[in-house]
Amino acid sequence: MGLRPVLLSRRMTGIASTSLALVLGVAAVGLLPAATTTASPASAAVTADEVCADPTGTLARAKGGTAVEHDPNELTIAQVHQREAEFADLLQERAKRVGQRTLSTQAAAASVTIPVVVHVIRRDTTRAGGNIPDSMIQSQISVLNQSFSGATGGAATAFAFQLQSINRVTNTSWYPIRQGSTAERQMKTQLRQGGKATLNVYLGQLSNNLLGWATFPQSNLNVMDGVVVLSESLPGGTATNYNQGDTGTHEVGHWLNLYHTFQGGCSGQGDQVADTPAEASPASGCPTGRDTCSSPGLDPITNFMDYSYDTCMYQFTPGQATRMINAWNAYRA
Repeated sequence: MGLRPVLLSRRMTGIASTSLALVLGVAAVGLLPAATTTASPASAAVTADEVCADPTGTLARAKGGTAVEHDPNELTIAQVHQREAEFADLLQERAKRVGQRTLSTQAAAASVTIPVVVHVIRRDTTRAGGNIPDSMIQSQISVLNQSFSGATGGAATAFAFQLQSINRVTNTSWYPIRQGSTAERQMKTQLRQGGKATLNVYLGQLSNNLLGWATFPQSNLNVMDGVVVLSESLPGGTATNYNQGDTGTHEVGHWLNLYHTFQGGCSGQGDQVADTPAEASPASGCPTGRDTCSSPGLDPITNFMDYSYDTCMYQFTPGQATRMINAWNAYRA
């Protein structure tokens, strides 16, 4: 599947000098120069225990060509079964409450507007220190609205996004943001705003070469709830191949209860969505025609929930749209 013209139009909006060329190599890409990070106690090497401190509720997307001691990006089969059983119970309870056998999904038109609070975590007030301009954040909100509305070529979902506020915080102990660390919990405990229906986005330099991570929805509001995104992955950023805003789209997909398209590999229920073909492993670049499982369908490399380059991603499926609105009604409504 090629890059659709509507996607190209969306990509160019608000981006001054971003190349759309696909670089298919797997060398470390999009790395911020070492000079942009100052040494401090918070920037020490992340241990495996810190990365995996909350493996049951957090997902991460990493830049291509890098590895971590423990991959926090996927859940185990047991964890998926536990989450899906809870999800099914919540859906059944809601169906009883509203007197329906099945839930109305109405995923074709935006019917839920999500308030977004953005926290910019910076080392200092320079761009190199994480102080990205408001224009990049506004462009990211635009990308979310286009991606979730189906304007980029995928299925329309029920969601739209409205920027509520931008909160800028200078704190070297939180910079870079370290996934699973005590500092991350302290940061979110102090900064998170709103209830379960408010999307809190934390932007900054990230540890372990990650592009971002997100929490799944839970029955009770957890202070960790929200998404963390590499600030330079926003539209117009410096993260080569990942600087058109789709890390944000990907992580918000997790926040709305989507798994990776490669969750579970070629066997079982995979990502729990029937219309996303099974995929053995994450895609890198934009490998058109990739087919890693014997079941029907090519790998969904253009899906926002894969690991393809931003230039390759443009769609959610109708099944994903249904899963997201069902999860919203069960967890966040």
